[in-house]
Amino acid sequence: MQSAMKGSPIVDPSQPQKPEQTAAQKNPLENEPPSFTAVERKPGQLTRSLELACRCAKTADELKGGDIKVLDLTNITAEFDYFVIATGSSRRQLHAIVEEIDTEMAAAGSKRIGVEGYDSNQWILQDYGDIVLHVFDTESRELYDLERLWGDAKEVDWKAVLEKSGS
Repeated sequence: MQSAMKGSPIVDPSQPQKPEQTAAQKNPLENEPPSFTAVERKPGQLTRSLELACRCAKTADELKGGDIKVLDLTNITAEFDYFVIATGSSRRQLHAIVEEIDTEMAAAGSKRIGVEGYDSNQWILQDYGDIVLHVFDTESRELYDLERLWGDAKEVDWKAVLEKSGS
């Protein structure tokens, strides 16, 4: 009988062996999606978050942002509730969109807690805790393809939500 080297796993030669995968090769979605504990929210907080996300989309639309989407992530992650995604055609337009939305969110009592890419002309991200705003140039929007990455998220008809709420 051969002795196994210290620290080496004992392999049953009668069983088919699967090559080990690196962490980058492993698909985290192969198994059941991870469960998470729902974040405790105040009554009406989700409704407020939805309306604010839709108002962000409206502002991006008014500033001629393109392909505007609101994604509902409430059943996917506890980190945030909604993504607002828009495309701008220039650095100036990206900045105009995020700055106007930041002003409106502050006026609504929702302060920005993080910003990434502001010095860039490709992708600006603003984090409001419950809402994350992504404003891209066309190439970056196609490259990062957040709608595919978060493919389980439901798209919100933001115009209908605002119409219904009277905003």
